[in-house]
Amino acid sequence: MFYAMAEKKIDLRGYQFEHRLEDIQTLNERALRGELDISAISIHAYAYLSERYALLPCGASMGDGYGPMIVATDAAGLAADASDQEIRAWLRSRRIAIPGTMTSAYLALQIYLGDFDFIVVPFDEIFAAVKAARASAGLIIHEGQLTYAHSGFTKIVDLGEWWKRETGLPLPLGGNVLRRDIPLSIQQDLLSIMRASIDFGLSHREEAVRHSMPYARDMGEGLASKFIGMYVNDYTRDYGESGRAAIRLFLNTARERGYLERGVEVQFVE
Repeated sequence: MFYAMAEKKIDLRGYQFEHRLEDIQTLNERALRGELDISAISIHAYAYLSERYALLPCGASMGDGYGPMIVATDAAGLAADASDQEIRAWLRSRRIAIPGTMTSAYLALQIYLGDFDFIVVPFDEIFAAVKAARASAGLIIHEGQLTYAHSGFTKIVDLGEWWKRETGLPLPLGGNVLRRDIPLSIQQDLLSIMRASIDFGLSHREEAVRHSMPYARDMGEGLASKFIGMYVNDYTRDYGESGRAAIRLFLNTARERGYLERGVEVQFVE
């Protein structure tokens, strides 16, 4: 998404950007403290940031029929064709490793499952935590969605698939925000620059993928390209009406179920 900005492939209109690569939980926490002018965040975290930040309508990560998964090494007692009710009962009797309480994956799991026993583990250590029996199942995000079977795990439920079946909408996972106190004219400049960068990446896919490989955590270029294709797409360029509706429904449902303390007014930079 930000290859063109980082390598100055597009007109940056005189602005200078300092790029910081950090895991999403850290970015959520930094945004909560108001440290960042622009940041990637979890859509879940936006519920606690909406007074200070507005959502950019580009840069989304949406799972359209796929998304974070619950996996386990031992699914004993759970039939391959188990119903959602049976899956929920199975999961409620087990401890689940999650990648952070501010992640959208965790909020989606709360909506799906209700209250459950969990431990917080860095997202790239969840497989290890389950294999070490610190948890019976793990909530995986990022490339683990493509590699879980090779790593010896069985999929229990795909939350993006479930959400699409229930709502007909994509599951909103990540987005970009910028501070509301930035003057409106500058907000619009930044939106135009970021959208141009995303467009450049989509239209120069091979070189943009190569740029991302140093951050790919031992993935080969083919697997990295496949993963990027899942989450950098038309929704990334603009949420569209269905993406905007998905964010509002996701946060409103969480509020109705008691997993958010208050309602959220979702504001987009337009």
